[in-house]
Amino acid sequence: MSALVTGDAVVLGLRPAKLPSRALAVVIDLVVVFAVYLMVSIGLTLATASLDEAAVMAVSIATFLLVLVGAPIAVETLSHGRSLGKLACGLRVVRDDGGPIRFRHALVRGAMGVVEILVTFGVVACIASLVSARGRRIGDVFAGTLVVRERVPAARGMAVPPPPSWLVGRFAELDLSGVPDDLWLAIRQYLTRMRQLDPAVNWSMAIRLAGDLAGCTGTPAPEGVPPAAYLAAVVNERQARDARRAFGSRGGADGRQGMAVPAVPGAVGPWGAPVPGGAEAGDRATARATGGGEPLGARVATPSPAGTAAAEPESGPAARTESGAGAGAGAAAEIPTATGFAPPA
Repeated sequence: MSALVTGDAVVLGLRPAKLPSRALAVVIDLVVVFAVYLMVSIGLTLATASLDEAAVMAVSIATFLLVLVGAPIAVETLSHGRSLGKLACGLRVVRDDGGPIRFRHALVRGAMGVVEILVTFGVVACIASLVSARGRRIGDVFAGTLVVRERVPAARGMAVPPPPSWLVGRFAELDLSGVPDDLWLAIRQYLTRMRQLDPAVNWSMAIRLAGDLAGCTGTPAPEGVPPAAYLAAVVNERQARDARRAFGSRGGADGRQGMAVPAVPGAVGPWGAPVPGGAEAGDRATARATGGGEPLGARVATPSPAGTAAAEPESGPAARTESGAGAGAGAAAEIPTATGFAPPA
């Protein structure tokens, strides 16, 4: 696990790819690219047989630039850092902050790759990767990118915490089509590591991400909802929609079937907001602030008058009999009985 830290003090759980896996991915890409280049060259040779030597040379240079340089750049741009070799090896090119790359990143990497890989047969790229602490070649340094392992073992992965129960399904009508992928990635990384941040940094990060998400959706966050809980609820809604698209009606009518929401431990309110009075008081205070009513699991049975009488017993057999009758009536309030039997005084 790398120790990449953004300017907002968010630790990114990225694992830089090692040289052997990167070399294997480059070999696969080169085999595919040279195979395509060979087929295109043979076809152009047959098609330009009647042209003069200068025209044939111009076509050859254009073919070299388009196939060997332009094609890898286009593939990395359209696939957001996944070429055929990287896809086979489970690798991906990302920015230094963990976001997806754009055309300018792929252009710089491709232009430098001509010198590092094609001209020097990969010697410069190998030396640069061995010297770099994160295995970056010169093209990655100039482009501000990093090749990471995309297939992380499940035991080492960090799941996004579920939202509070009173927020599940509340954003079912929210339009999420305008939210970019890099914002989703930033929100997921924040949610998985918000417990590791300083409280002040945690709060500022949550407010900034909630503001960005509200700007993309066109709907402000509900008043009184903590920003971290709002982010978790929207991410949960997106996951529910993806599950409904993938599995149809098997995911439940509202996408909440089989979804477990853990309780908040200790005397801390939902999502790290300290509330005096314990976890139940925190759930109740947050639910009242958002208009959601009593949260699930927050209702406590109120002792009946009979139970109160039983808590303060009087002396004598009559008092014990009345207490026992009151307890029996409280336990079976739905089944009244009238036997006509009266205990002796």
